[in-house]
Amino acid sequence: MTWTVAPERFDSPDASALRRDYYDEVASRYWQRPATAEEIAEGLDDDGADLLAPPTGRFVVGRYGGEAASCAGLVLTEAAEPGTAELTRVYVRPAFRGTGGGGVLLAAVEEEARACGVRLLRLDTRNDLVEARGLYVKHGYREVPAFHRRNPYAEHWFAKELKEL
Repeated sequence: MTWTVAPERFDSPDASALRRDYYDEVASRYWQRPATAEEIAEGLDDDGADLLAPPTGRFVVGRYGGEAASCAGLVLTEAAEPGTAELTRVYVRPAFRGTGGGGVLLAAVEEEARACGVRLLRLDTRNDLVEARGLYVKHGYREVPAFHRRNPYAEHWFAKELKEL
């Protein structure tokens, strides 16, 4: 089986299901209990996903053997910081972890970023998302001082300078 990653609308059926699974996992980990359907719906309501479509961003979906298995979003911050974007909603479904999909996903979203003229890709994450932090470091992201305080859950900030290919 192989991975493929391609741009997709953030509100397509597969992308919506992946975003829901992402929020379920991060909320459940944070609360240290399963998130309820109502909590997940509330979290997804007005979550800013509309920024993940041109001209303000991009969204990619990864498939493993044709099955939707991962996603990542890109929010362009061009107006405030030319050449900079934020990586968000990076997620690989648990059944597909350990298959190399995280690296393929990051490479694809970084290529989307380059195509948009992005030279610096940033993200924030939490202490409990240990696997994600490991993935970022493994693929060249370095921990940096906080670059914003918009996300009250952020505890770690990472950045990667994108080289032209």
